[in-house]
Amino acid sequence: MNKLTLEIVTPHGEIFNSEIKSVLIPGGEGEFGVLPNHASVISLLRAGVITIENLDSSKELIAIDSGHAKVDESSVIILAQGAVYLGGSDKSISKQKLEEAKALLESAGANSATLAATIGRLDSK
Repeated sequence: MNKLTLEIVTPHGEIFNSEIKSVLIPGGEGEFGVLPNHASVISLLRAGVITIENLDSSKELIAIDSGHAKVDESSVIILAQGAVYLGGSDKSISKQKLEEAKALLESAGANSATLAATIGRLDSK
């Protein structure tokens, strides 16, 4: 089975580190997906939600405010300024985590369209 190693780190420590199937990342020029054997790339990240597909096909969500992603054929390393782990998308997100994520995104100064789309996506979970 093809898999990637995903590591998400903030100045306060590691948020996520596991083998996954794929990840959807809020890049500076728009969202992009990463699968195993992806071409190497380094990208700026904007405020948004990282969607992780685990090896068992379950999904997890992590809100970030900004950062960088380094992608190669077998791994993705995300260095984020701030992040809030929201949990699995198959479960409801706690009200406290949702409020933390909204505050993080708002503090990032995301433009209003991006902020509204991201918060709408979180509210629908």
